Order: sequence, then structure tokens, then C-alpha cells
Amino acid sequence: MKYTQLGRTGLKVSRLVLGTMNFGPQTDETDSHAIMDAALDAGVNFFDTANVYGWGENKGRTEEIIGSWFAKGGGRRDKVVLATKVYGNMAADGDAWPNHDKLSAVNIRRAVDASLKRLGTDRIDLYQFHHIDRATPFEEIWQAVDVLVQQGKILYAGSSNFPGYKIAQANETAARRGGGSIGLVSEQCLYNLAERRAEMEVIPAAQEYGLGVVPWSPLHGGLLGGVVKKQAEGGRRASGRAADALADPATRARIQAYEELVEKHGVEPGEAALAWLLTRPGVTGPIVGPRTAEQLDSALRAVELEPSEELLAGLDEVFPGPGPSPEAFAW
Repeated sequence: MKYTQLGRTGLKVSRLVLGTMNFGPQTDETDSHAIMDAALDAGVNFFDTANVYGWGENKGRTEEIIGSWFAKGGGRRDKVVLATKVYGNMAADGDAWPNHDKLSAVNIRRAVDASLKRLGTDRIDLYQFHHIDRATPFEEIWQAVDVLVQQGKILYAGSSNFPGYKIAQANETAARRGGGSIGLVSEQCLYNLAERRAEMEVIPAAQEYGLGVVPWSPLHGGLLGGVVKKQAEGGRRASGRAADALADPATRARIQAYEELVEKHGVEPGEAALAWLLTRPGVTGPIVGPRTAEQLDSALRAVELEPSEELLAGLDEVFPGPGPSPEAFAW
């Protein structure tokens, strides 16, 4: 496994991030534990989750599964850089109550304690804001975070799904507050070959402020995982976002061109998409959310893959990026 610093911090993290969103809803506890063991054995030390994972009446279940895995001992907790998120409403379904969601100081405090209990740990290494909260000023957010850092309950703060201007606003506010707050150290955003808009504002802002970029959905909901070929061979059909995208003839033609390109270079589609992200400026590592051990093995191979300049140029032709801002939309 290869490692890098998380943004401007001294924290070393693997260049592949284990996403746990499937743990509970699609992967049972036993198989989830096996996947986490395999990831750790392969050197993956960066695990990502969120308090709402498990979803619906089972929200929080994913954190509980991770907690039961930590409880097995063997140094599991100390080997893992643990990231979770706050924002979604954690009140029981049908019992939504004011202040049980978003980023007020009240909810941040409540959510941290609840996550720590489910995870069975005394600290969260990276506590991420799952979405912007337009109603809560960053002065209040940082006040709550600073207290939690002082208490040792969290070590670093990160963002997720933030626009570039909010990254700037968050860190400028942290700098004005003083007191040693280092502000956001990472941004988790939607970024992949098929969705490159983050290159316009989000990633430049992250680089300017020293945030590590952690892309989610690196295969764009399975669209970049060889879906056209699998359909032709009678394998698993596309579903969800991938199926909707393939219904558009132009998108289907582009995905087919992508699959033909990577096949020409002897590379599996999903591995090519991950390897491309690992070449992108500012990227710490993509989040992979395996449902099975086999999917994890494929992701691990991508870390060792070094795409040729010819392949990278071909990928840019199939999936051209928007270009830098402001030239992408002005002059």
C-alpha cells in the first residue's frame, strides 16, 4: 500500500479509503468484518463512514458494525484513521425533532457522543461536515469543534460536498478565530472521470487551503466499472444512476468508448478509473465501498497501477474536464 499526508497535516493515510456505506444495508456484519480485516491486512488504514449510514430505521447501524469490529481487539482501532460525518437527522423515523440535524453546536455535541458510543471508541480522527449548513455561522461551528478537540473527542475536522467558496469561508473564519484552530483539513467530494466539475472550484480551493481531496463515487455509481461489457455478456445489469445514464445514447456511446480504450491497454475499467484519480493533483485517495472481498481486491490492484501517458491522454479525450476557472466559463 502507498501512503500520503492528509492535506497539510502530519497524518499519514493510505491512498485508498475504505468506504463503509454498504455495511449493514447490503453487506452483513460477518462479511463486513471480513472486508475490514482484508483491508487492514493490505495496509488500508483510512476508513470512512457517517452517522446516518444504515439509513432509515437502521441509521447508525454501520457505525455499530465498525464498533463491533474494533471490539475484537488486535490493535484494530489504533491502526485505523477513523472518519465519520455529521449533518443528517438521527432522530427516530417519524419523530424528527428540532436540533437533531445539521451543524448547530447543540447537534454537533450530541452527534459526536452518539457516534463515539456506536463506534465503541474514545475519539474520531477526522470529523466531517456531511453538507453545508446555510443557517449556522462558521463561528459557532468552530467553537463547537474547538471544544471537542480540547476534550480529545475529535482530532481533525473535514468537509464533504462543500462548494469552493464555503471551503474558503470556513478556513478564513478559523484563521480569524485564532487559538490554534487549523480549520478544515480535507474535502470529500463527488469526483470521477464522468463527473469532473470539482476541478473548476472545489479542488483548487482545497489545494489553496491545504485540504486533502477524498473523492466519493469514483466509479460514478458503477458506470465506470465495465457495465456495458457486463450487460453484453449477460452479467449484472446496471441499476440506479448508472442505468439512468446509460438510457441516454450519447452517454452509452461514451462509456463504450471508455471500455474499449482501457481494454486496448489491458486494464480493467474500474481499476483504470481509480488509477486515474490517483494521478490527479490534490487527491489524497478515492473512497471505495466494496460489497464483497472480490471488489476490494480489484480496488487494491488499482493502487499499484501506473497508467501510461497514452492511456491518460485517451481518458481525457473520452471524458474532457471542464478546464480551470474562470476560463471554463469566461475568458
